[in-house]
Amino acid sequence: MSWHLGRLAGFDTESTGVDVDTDRIVTACIVEVGGNTPPLTANWLINPGVDIPEAATAVHKITTEKAKTEGQSAEEGIAELVAGLTQIVLAGTPLVIMNAPYDLTLLDREARRYGVQPLTEVVGDELLVVDPRVIDKQVDKFRRGKRTLTDLCAHYQVKLDGAHSADADAIAACRVAWRLGQRYPALTEMSVRELHKAQAAWHAEWAADFQAHLRGKGQADAVIDGSWPLRPVGGAS
Repeated sequence: MSWHLGRLAGFDTESTGVDVDTDRIVTACIVEVGGNTPPLTANWLINPGVDIPEAATAVHKITTEKAKTEGQSAEEGIAELVAGLTQIVLAGTPLVIMNAPYDLTLLDREARRYGVQPLTEVVGDELLVVDPRVIDKQVDKFRRGKRTLTDLCAHYQVKLDGAHSADADAIAACRVAWRLGQRYPALTEMSVRELHKAQAAWHAEWAADFQAHLRGKGQADAVIDGSWPLRPVGGAS
């Protein structure tokens, strides 16, 4: 059976900002769907231990006060997230993560911040990721327009309820992954491990091309990180 017809686990976070090395997770969701099995959803609201900027609150609607009064401690929440994802990965379920280098790196840095063994160190090569953003860029390279989750949902006719909430985004990413498998048979001819490896190569190629483009436009110092699905510690931002 093709990977897109089996069990998939969507993972998404909302945070205090966009810097994966310094910003903090505020909400997170893991949702398991497909495989002729009822869906399972787990949500986290975390007190990040820092003030949530107004710009971030405007996106995900979580205020500093709400996080402090209703959220669990960051150390506890991050440990639970890593444990939950570890269980899923070791069960052989692929993780569907829109723009994986963001969410996985953010989680990695949070784990290190609180002394939790990072996911990739626990599961090693068992980690298999399906990243709709990377795949879409590869299968439809020359389509104009943005490639956010909202844009991909519109393009692939996927329902998105409540964009920029972790639970809505996680399930939508799984739906887009399913659509991609449905629309492009070449993707489903690969095992999920082969697809994982291919995505790493596709993302590296895209990053190199985009970096060359920016430098050709006069941005001589432009650096685009080509690592996927996780940015290395101390790597390019």
